[in-house]
Amino acid sequence: MLNVDFNKLADLINKNVQDAGAVVNVPEDTKCDSSITVSASRIYAVVEFLKTNSEMPFNSLHVMSGVDYVEWMEVCYMMTHFDVQNPREFILKIKITERVSPTVDSIVNLYAAADFQEREIYDMFGIKFNNHPDLRRILCPDDWQGFPLRKDYVAQKEYNGMKVFPDSKMNFDDREFIVRQNMIKKAQKQAAN
Repeated sequence: MLNVDFNKLADLINKNVQDAGAVVNVPEDTKCDSSITVSASRIYAVVEFLKTNSEMPFNSLHVMSGVDYVEWMEVCYMMTHFDVQNPREFILKIKITERVSPTVDSIVNLYAAADFQEREIYDMFGIKFNNHPDLRRILCPDDWQGFPLRKDYVAQKEYNGMKVFPDSKMNFDDREFIVRQNMIKKAQKQAAN
């Protein structure tokens, strides 16, 4: 990432945000980006510090995304500092291990750009953002069942009287998806018993 000393930034976060637990993640693959993971319960305080500190501020939230690793889910925040003299960016991450009702604090009060991005993460992964001003689905209909980007997602067979995957409209990839969905359902039933 651009102009960031990850160890210095993690130390700065830990010194200024109580219980932040900032840890530097260095990937084995050199093509991948390093990042910093912090405690999910302290995300608001960490982002507030990153925005307002004078030593290494970040004046923009560039992107937010969700990831499902089955054992945990992540929310990734691409933080940037637009400055001709000293531009920088890095990825801030949190891990959420609660799958039934995952929640984390919203950062919309700090960065307005988080508004639609938090809604998208909620819609696709089911992660609720506490204190979000208008947390509702943004891509799926309000009454859609499940969260489509979760690994345990099982697509509903019908929606408003329409088949979600009609046989006449399915290609090979769609059929393969249905087979995987059925395998997930079976595995979930076996695990429940």
